Amino acid sequence: MIPFDVLTVFFAAAIALGLAPGPDNIFVLTQSALYGRLAGLVVTLGLCTGLIVHSIAVSVGVAAVFETSVLAFTLLKFVGAAYLIYLAFQAFRAGGAELKMQSTPSLPLPALFRRGIIMNVTNPKVAIFFLAFLPQFADPARGSVPVQIMLFGGLFIVATILVFGAVALGGGLIGTYLRQSPSAQTWLNRLAGIVFVGLAVRLAVTER
Repeated sequence: MIPFDVLTVFFAAAIALGLAPGPDNIFVLTQSALYGRLAGLVVTLGLCTGLIVHSIAVSVGVAAVFETSVLAFTLLKFVGAAYLIYLAFQAFRAGGAELKMQSTPSLPLPALFRRGIIMNVTNPKVAIFFLAFLPQFADPARGSVPVQIMLFGGLFIVATILVFGAVALGGGLIGTYLRQSPSAQTWLNRLAGIVFVGLAVRLAVTER
């Protein structure tokens, strides 16, 4: 049984990490501004699904491969950067035509969900972060360490949903006003493209 005070400290740390500006919450913000609040929430669920993958990887030790293997780390980060460049290309090409006056996102929800998963899973820094962060709160004296890591991973996901859900709602509200102007639609897509390119470069130059 994990003590309540340990859970409290961990949850507070997870909330603080979620609030810190980073690629994932910026990604949620841009997607919700482009496609609406529901889109941002679906992307958030996709990102959290990626966190489940990372939690499992840490619990079975797979994440250690990305910490010790330069090749694995490099390959994964460039796959993620290439995907972000692809999203940037789509955003630049969309101009003002993609954002329409509608309450539903112009991209299918499964596609938005996949975006969130790919964005998270292809970021090796998340895997290494989980490998460094989650085990700090596990104690062999309390039982199975892999089980504890999965529990902490689940708690981290809850914190992420709360923070990123709020970001999605805020981004959707901003997007509601911007989507009423054709010129704002164009600039919003261009801004999203610039953000994606910036995230791609940031990921590509990331060191272990």
